[in-house]
Amino acid sequence: MAAAVSAPLLRFHHHHRCLLRHSSSPRRYPAGFSRGLSSVSFGLPRSTTTAARSTASPSAPSAAAAEATDAASAQAGSDGKGDGVGEEERVVLPTNESSDRLLRIRHTVLAFCCLPFLTSLPVINLCAHVMAMAVQKLFPNSKVTIGPWIDNGFYYDFDMEPLTDKDLKRIKKEMDRIIRKNLPLVREELSREEAQKRIEALNEPYKLEILEGIKEEPITIYHIGEEWWDLCAGPHVESTGKIDRRAVELESVAGAYWRGDESNQMLQRIYGTAWETEDQLKAYIHFKEEAKRRDHRRLGLDLDLFSIQEDAGGGLVFWHPKGAIIRHVLEDSWKQIHLQRGYDLLYTPHVAKAELWKVSGHIDFYKENMYNQMDVEDELYQLRPMNCPYHILVYKRKLHSYRDFPIRVAELGTVYRYELSGSLHGLFRVRGFTQDDAHIFCLEDQIKDEIRGVLDLTEQILGQFGFRYYEINLSTRPEKSVGSDDIWEKATLALKDALEDKGWEYKVDEGGGAFYGPKIDLKIEDALGRKWQCSTVQVDFNLPERFDITYVNSNSEKKRPIMIHRAILGSLERFFGVLIEHYAGDFPLWLAPIQARILPVTDNELQYCNEVASELKSKGIRAEVCHGERLPKLIRNAETKKVPLMAVVGPKEVQARTLTIRSRHSGEIGTMPVDEFFRRIQLAIANKSSSL
Repeated sequence: MAAAVSAPLLRFHHHHRCLLRHSSSPRRYPAGFSRGLSSVSFGLPRSTTTAARSTASPSAPSAAAAEATDAASAQAGSDGKGDGVGEEERVVLPTNESSDRLLRIRHTVLAFCCLPFLTSLPVINLCAHVMAMAVQKLFPNSKVTIGPWIDNGFYYDFDMEPLTDKDLKRIKKEMDRIIRKNLPLVREELSREEAQKRIEALNEPYKLEILEGIKEEPITIYHIGEEWWDLCAGPHVESTGKIDRRAVELESVAGAYWRGDESNQMLQRIYGTAWETEDQLKAYIHFKEEAKRRDHRRLGLDLDLFSIQEDAGGGLVFWHPKGAIIRHVLEDSWKQIHLQRGYDLLYTPHVAKAELWKVSGHIDFYKENMYNQMDVEDELYQLRPMNCPYHILVYKRKLHSYRDFPIRVAELGTVYRYELSGSLHGLFRVRGFTQDDAHIFCLEDQIKDEIRGVLDLTEQILGQFGFRYYEINLSTRPEKSVGSDDIWEKATLALKDALEDKGWEYKVDEGGGAFYGPKIDLKIEDALGRKWQCSTVQVDFNLPERFDITYVNSNSEKKRPIMIHRAILGSLERFFGVLIEHYAGDFPLWLAPIQARILPVTDNELQYCNEVASELKSKGIRAEVCHGERLPKLIRNAETKKVPLMAVVGPKEVQARTLTIRSRHSGEIGTMPVDEFFRRIQLAIANKSSSL
């Protein structure tokens, strides 16, 4: 799938819009589920993030909450050897939105090396053009298509012979030559007829197709010296010499279909990255290496957490014992907190009659994401893509009074979405997943308090994992919508008031709400500064109408309740993938699948070790005994598997009925009785601490 283009692009010349129309567009996702990574903030200080962001606790949190959050944050990224990303001085990397110069560089680089006509902006713009120019110098028969900038650089698609890594090195050398020549960039305006004539002379069929989609005139092109030109709206830096060639790198090549259509020609897509300085490029490369080290797919295999078995089918997750234990802890914590917050728990079926999904509107508006229906005794049934209709059916089982509100129901409900095999990606894009779904039925004057309650709950749950920085968007009424002006105004104001009461900064996405109501979306920032769509709160005026749900007010009249959809973790599978990468697989003590590993110096101590393990297990501590190797190797193995605590047992420990404790994060802790060890583990778990 092509990378999504950032929103600021849409504010530029019409040429850009026409070019981008032909790139494969990102797929839309329903509430509570996101493909995953939305943006990246690479460096410190965190204030360089350009989007509205809020800390989890703008006012002073409780001491216990602060300790838990700080401990979890310190834990993220550490492997016990001090290699967390925050422990060394880091270069702050600008983004396309924060640096106009960077955008110009990237666009110019792209053009010079890869194609004769390109969309674009400044630094990114120049890099794009330089790459296109270089490609066509080295491969005269290559045809250029489109090449937008993306979050970390740019890409360009070419109709040409397959490229190799060796070819990328040749292209980069040619780019360096173009940059060293310090060629000027000159803008020229043309009539449509002249532009078409020049493109035909170059025999560039894809650009002719793009030109047809450009409705505005004049048509602008940019010349790189007198050697090469491109159809482009700009802007660019003044000359190729403005690019630091040591800050540019071609990263990879992949196949991509023209306009994202499998029936069209397969193209060669070259990915590159460009920065203002060499130090920024080095920081970006370090970030990529760190992201690779944290890849949840690799760590899931190394730590035996989960797998996706092709014999069963792609996108279907198998939770292994260690991963299942973590899920069990997550679910237990989630349920306990929800019960404390006044929610009732539900369990509902995985299938239902197809008629239910007609009433909800899913078959009309969401069919492409649903699996084929199945015939059961001459009736059609459907695997559920969402939980909402089920919760409404539970509400409708009896008549409600206004005195019953608010009614809050929650479910860890597994849903199934149709996804093409090529779009599947570890835990981030799957075909079956479990949503932490909940719905609130309330009165109009209760909306604000219920939204505020959801925000408080979100902070409490996410804070357990050390997520303290949020990007928050409030999406308002779109052009096409259901519901009266009055209720939209009340609901939107309630969302705003709840956010302001909470003290959270947010951005307003005008017209970005769902057709059925306004919403709040929250992205969390992980240990690498990446942002992940996570929590969502949505007001819904549509489903109550479709299902004709009512209540009796104080005047014995039937009225329609307000329905609020909300998810905090989003999906357990995707959230687990985020946690793996956030912690680099090094889970805090309360989440770790094995909390303590007991290591005998020799087999003579094995019986005592087994007794200790049994006692700890009986008290709810996840402990195991490992033996059969020399002690140094047993310790190394425990470190490799990221076990938080090791209890070493030799003859002295057996005689004194003690344990010598070693922490992955704190080193040697000391010798203590088993009861003391248990007490300290319990306290650390209660405080969500990373160690004793």
